[in-house]
Amino acid sequence: MHEETLYNKILLLSRNKLFYTKFDLTDSFQNRINLIFIHISFIFIKIKQNNHIKSSRTFYQKMFDLIFIKIELNMREIGYGDIAVNKNMKFLVKVFYSILLYCENYQKKTLSSKNEFFSKHLKCNLQKNVTNIVGLIEYFDKYRAFCFDLSSDSVLSGDLNFIYK
Repeated sequence: MHEETLYNKILLLSRNKLFYTKFDLTDSFQNRINLIFIHISFIFIKIKQNNHIKSSRTFYQKMFDLIFIKIELNMREIGYGDIAVNKNMKFLVKVFYSILLYCENYQKKTLSSKNEFFSKHLKCNLQKNVTNIVGLIEYFDKYRAFCFDLSSDSVLSGDLNFIYK
């Protein structure tokens, strides 16, 4: 199951200590979820380029389902009840689509727009730490370029070996 492989690699990227040390992000459930959403958005956009291929559409849907199933399971493990899970899942789907829509035109966005985007979706330990946001922007600029250089077969097979330098 390649979706599981890709999900695990996205999870590892999102848990990179770099986010919590160098970029000083708050280590919170919401930040981790949003990091997953941002990372996977660029993959989804790459896959969308090949939407005419049936396997791409199937992969996209399976990946989407897997992400939200895993998030729901994690919420239940943390102790959220049924009502809270349902409410939060609706909220998270909206957040995901908001992030995905923004990332579709990411390369055309200004530095100011990217700064606003990351400030909105990722909370830092220190308020308004511009240095950290600039580092995040650089990270995701490189990550986006990496994703778009991947072959579709690499993406569909879960071959995602991004290393930030």
